[in-house]
Amino acid sequence: MPSDIEIAQQAHMRKISDVAREKLGIGDEHLEPYGWYKAKISLDYVDSLADRPDGKLILVTAISPTPAGEGKTTTTVGLGDALNRIGKKASICLREPSLGPVFGMKGGAAGGGYAQVVPMEDINLHFTGDFGAIGLAHNLLSAMIDNHIHHGNELGFDVRRIAWKRVVDMNDRALRQITVGLGGVGNGFPREDGFDIVVASEIMAIFCLATSIKDLKERLGKIVIGYTREQKPIHAADLQAHGAMAVLLKTALKPNLVQTLENNPAIIHGGPFANIAHGCNSVLATKTALKLSDYVVTEAGFGADLGAEKFIDIKCRKSGLRPQAVVIVATIRALKYHGGADLKDLNTENLDALAKGVTNLERHVNNIRNHFGLPCVVAINHFTFDTDAEIELLKKKMAHHEAPVVVCRHWAEGGKGAEELAHTVVDIIDKVPGDFKFAYEDDATLWDKVTAIATKLYGASEVTADAKIRGQIKKLQEAGYGHYPVCVAKTQYSFSTDAKLRGAPSGHEINIREVRLAAGAEFIVLVCGEIMTMPGLPKVPAATKIDLDDSGKVTGLF
Repeated sequence: MPSDIEIAQQAHMRKISDVAREKLGIGDEHLEPYGWYKAKISLDYVDSLADRPDGKLILVTAISPTPAGEGKTTTTVGLGDALNRIGKKASICLREPSLGPVFGMKGGAAGGGYAQVVPMEDINLHFTGDFGAIGLAHNLLSAMIDNHIHHGNELGFDVRRIAWKRVVDMNDRALRQITVGLGGVGNGFPREDGFDIVVASEIMAIFCLATSIKDLKERLGKIVIGYTREQKPIHAADLQAHGAMAVLLKTALKPNLVQTLENNPAIIHGGPFANIAHGCNSVLATKTALKLSDYVVTEAGFGADLGAEKFIDIKCRKSGLRPQAVVIVATIRALKYHGGADLKDLNTENLDALAKGVTNLERHVNNIRNHFGLPCVVAINHFTFDTDAEIELLKKKMAHHEAPVVVCRHWAEGGKGAEELAHTVVDIIDKVPGDFKFAYEDDATLWDKVTAIATKLYGASEVTADAKIRGQIKKLQEAGYGHYPVCVAKTQYSFSTDAKLRGAPSGHEINIREVRLAAGAEFIVLVCGEIMTMPGLPKVPAATKIDLDDSGKVTGLF
């Protein structure tokens, strides 16, 4: 079978203006084209949709990720195409890929096989420049902080308590911890600093939660950038930086429209880190799609314990969005890995490992159905190595969970291979009413919120923290931030904080080692375990295989 990039380069794309007009009813005057196949949707047009009824929202999530791969984005694209094939007016909403993973190890985020969004090369590289704008807005604020200190420090920054790093959209471990201001008095005051990857910026989280330019600017102004010696917070608005930051983000805030391989609409916009933030595409994009389509398929980051939880407890809580159904993606290979099978043996039938690994899927299904009150469908992303005996065992194991199990072949067949999934999802939306609920209520304390997540969703016995961390949480509670949702940052590979604990571990402790205030995004980040906000490149980066031939054709990009 051809590679992903070969399939994408052979695609018969339609002009994006034709897709917009015929599939969504958007006239040319409401589009800002970026070439023939990409366009931004004007914010005035987005505002004009306010009185239209909403379509049905379908959330795609997954089991805990493994090196075997699950195919969450591929399934999102395949399901969107399949819904259109069975006569439904459907669109998809995805996050934008970060350049760090593209040139590193994870890869892009445009789907795969015959379930992709195109133009794949553009989407995975610079796209429409949104991430560049977010990086510039972030680093403008960084520069203004050091400039303010250099010119007298009227706001009284304690240079030991600057809470704002710099960002770059590339994996670069050498930038994690640096010293700035060297070279004499003309270059400011030396201090420790560091870089995060752009997707970990609070501006990215704000960008994806903002509902308008006004809301964006207000949130930017509330960012806490540092503290005085008396530990009084200093905000971006105190520097009068938020206006210029909003100017840099003005165009980026407009949702991006592209298409699938089957020429169906895809809105791709924003991409916050699924650990340190909520990991979903923008609220603006999702709400716009819901006004334009009868069904909208979107995805959350990582497995359901992180991605779906943050989608519901942060994005839905802040925006009023409510999914009507959830699709949990799994592969036979990944479930065998969760059951203890070695990575090199995953293509061999192993019923014992599969039976053990199903516990991971069962917990995710239980969380979605019982803790969030939503009907769900299990989508098995099919591999040719899967045996009939393995598929039958999985269906038997899941039979009592009231979550239909559907084998999907969209990677090889496109939308046709996910038609059964589309019919099943539509059927469950029509026949199974949801009882939507959050994992915790707004008025619970910050400590009770993280305890609810840990004990209900992760299977943990308790949450622990040292006296310093408990003091910081108590101080945030008393400072008026107690009504904020919490964003737990932990490994995506396990329900625990130990990436090596596969399956569905129970009775473990969740230890909070760091607390971060995201005042503009309006949530509290609780870091549990070791989390990198600036990844490094692997020993052999994907960049070594990416090239440009003499004709200008990109090669080696997946």
